[in-house]
Amino acid sequence: MDCSPSSPIHDKKMDKVVIFARVSTDRQEYQRQLVELREYCAKAGWQVVREFASKISGAKRNDERPEIMEMIDYIKANAIDRVVVLEISRLGRNTLEALKVIQNLNDNGVSLYIKNYNLETLTPSGQVNPVASLICTILIEIAQMERLTIRERMASGRNQYIRRCREQGIKMGRPSTYRKSEAMYKEQYGREISLLKKGISLRNVASITGVSVNTLRKIRNLLGDHV
Repeated sequence: MDCSPSSPIHDKKMDKVVIFARVSTDRQEYQRQLVELREYCAKAGWQVVREFASKISGAKRNDERPEIMEMIDYIKANAIDRVVVLEISRLGRNTLEALKVIQNLNDNGVSLYIKNYNLETLTPSGQVNPVASLICTILIEIAQMERLTIRERMASGRNQYIRRCREQGIKMGRPSTYRKSEAMYKEQYGREISLLKKGISLRNVASITGVSVNTLRKIRNLLGDHV
């Protein structure tokens, strides 16, 4: 799909562009997005002057996404022609927040280019492309719906698993034989142990740290003379 007045692949002007990539979790990598976009920009004859990449949910507000805010500040301070993304969901999956970013780009005369749709939000003359704006809105809505669908499926699968476990008499949570080691207690409750060693009562330590008296008693009994 090409909703731009002219295909950017034939744009002879050495436009300055910013690449933006995003993945949702720390377990994912955005390197593939960056490589693909770099190659495309080189082929199109665009000069990549900055890259922004983040590992954060696209459903969050823009002010909770440092890379988005930094990118907006950057384009305001520099002469940039385009922000390039692989797909619209990389910009965000929150319709309102993603549209705010696009509006911010439009206000600064910066076109958003979505590679997988060959779509530009501004015309070569710098005017808003109404067809592209409509399609972007629809695509972001779809991305948001996909996210909600994934969450519902995950919740449904988790609930079904819990229900099956209960029906089969499988206990959930830590096994009854689970016990923390002395090292684990020392690592987790270092401050509490220090206070107990000073002879402060269980109740007072509980008031100071917020740890229950029962837990403090377990710590004292486990560590014995070491407390």
